[in-house]
Amino acid sequence: MLICGGGLVKHHICNANLMRNGADYAVFVNTGQEFDGSDSGAKPDEAVSWGKVRPEATPVKVCADATLLLPLLVAQTFARER
Repeated sequence: MLICGGGLVKHHICNANLMRNGADYAVFVNTGQEFDGSDSGAKPDEAVSWGKVRPEATPVKVCADATLLLPLLVAQTFARER
């Protein structure tokens, strides 16, 4: 799963993966910090402990603004080497 931003959307997408025994891949892109206790700021380890991400997966949290990073991720995904 690729989640840009956080809050309620992140919560529901992660919870949907509980029904399939956790996600195989997880990339969280947001600016949430762990110290404020919000769902956005939760580390990927939290999702693993709840079964939202499989233990054998390697989840990643990227601390960046999603509106800036998502176009770069998409561009790099479809970039062609010459």
